[in-house]
Order: sequence, then C-alpha cells, then structure tokens
Amino acid sequence: MPSREFEPIPAPRTGGLEPPGPYGAGPETAGPYGAGPETAGPYAEDPETAEAYAEGSQPGEPSLRAGLEAILLIVDEPVPEVTLAQILERPRHEVAAALRELAAEYSAQGRGFDLREIAGGWRFYTRDVCAPLVERFVRDGQQARLTQAALETLAVVAYRQPVSRARVSAIRGVNSDGVIRTLTLRGLIEEAGHDPEHQAVLYRTTGYFLERLGLNTVEELPDLALYLPDDVEGIEELQQ
Repeated sequence: MPSREFEPIPAPRTGGLEPPGPYGAGPETAGPYGAGPETAGPYAEDPETAEAYAEGSQPGEPSLRAGLEAILLIVDEPVPEVTLAQILERPRHEVAAALRELAAEYSAQGRGFDLREIAGGWRFYTRDVCAPLVERFVRDGQQARLTQAALETLAVVAYRQPVSRARVSAIRGVNSDGVIRTLTLRGLIEEAGHDPEHQAVLYRTTGYFLERLGLNTVEELPDLALYLPDDVEGIEELQQ
C-alpha cells in the first residue's frame, strides 16, 4: 500500500502579530496603570480631583493649604507646626513647607496681611505698611457706641474681674472672644495675668474704663443685687 504524506496543519491566523504578553500594547491587556482610558489612574479624568490627590488630601476634602488658612484665620495666638500637623493629620514637614509657601505667596502678592512664624508658632498679622490704616480704623471705631454684646461682656468683666474668656462666654452663653478683642483694642479692658490652675489669660477693666464711667474704683460700680433673680446661686451651679 503506497505511503501517504500528510501536510502539516497550519497555525491559527494572527494577522501577522505575535500574541501580546500580559502587559503588552493592546488596550485590553494594558497594565493597571497603562495608557489605555479604561486602565488609566483613578484621578486622570478629573483635573481638580487630581490636584487634590497630588496634595495628599482625599477627594471632597479641603487641601492642605486651605485647611491651614481656615485654622489660622480664627486663632488668637501663634499655633505651633506640630499642633497644625496633628489637627490636619499630615506629616509635620509637609505642614512646615506649606506654611512657608503661603507666607512667600502672600508677600509676593502684596497682600494686606502676612503669615509670620512668631513665638514658636504661626499666625496671620496685618502688614506693616498698612499700620496707619489699621490705626485709623481702630481710633475711629472707639468713637462708636458699644454694641449690646460689648456692653454685656464689659459688665461681666467689670463685676467678675479678673476673669477668663471662657468664663465670660459661659456666663453670657455665647462665644465672647471677638467682643473681648474689641474691648481690648478700645482700651476698656486689659490682660491681668494667668489663671494659676488652667493658665488661661485673665482680663480686668482699665483706668480708661473708670474714667469713661466717672468712677474712682470698681467698688463704686452699682450694686447688682436688685437686678439678679432669686435663684442666682442655682444658676451659677448649673453654669459650673
């Protein structure tokens, strides 16, 4: 029987291309961070989100610079870098670098305020060249009548001095930090040391306060007994 020669079975057609490897150039097989749109990084489609991600914050959260500005805008005394790092939950070296970038940016833009590192911490201050304008504003403001909030705060300080800001706020039932700053700028109250237990700043009235009221000492202030409710002791116990 004559022998038969078998032709080899042809290989599958691949269009002349070698099969791509697991991370080849094909869009379906590109690596997890390849150039294909389906496999691009998680923040490539949103520039704003990508910028926030680059600064280290999560999408929807304020950036490091925004967080620093928000905190420093409300502080009454310089805040150390370590405290800011703890609040923002960021490395201290990143916080320090961002603070210095902000300070340089404000100076370059000629803002009316600047960010200074003073007494081991950072705080906003009005710029030196704006001092005459600030002085004029404060001086003219002293001629205006006190608001109801300022009168209440001044009365608390006058009758309970020396007293801390926290104690004044507790008595009034609202935050009094801004009003105390206003009264201090107008020369009606001043710092009187620190609380020995909590180290809080204490405040008292000034000689200018006595002069404006026509008094020699605070002992000449009107007696409040006639204006207090009968259960004043119970009210004080609840406040404490």
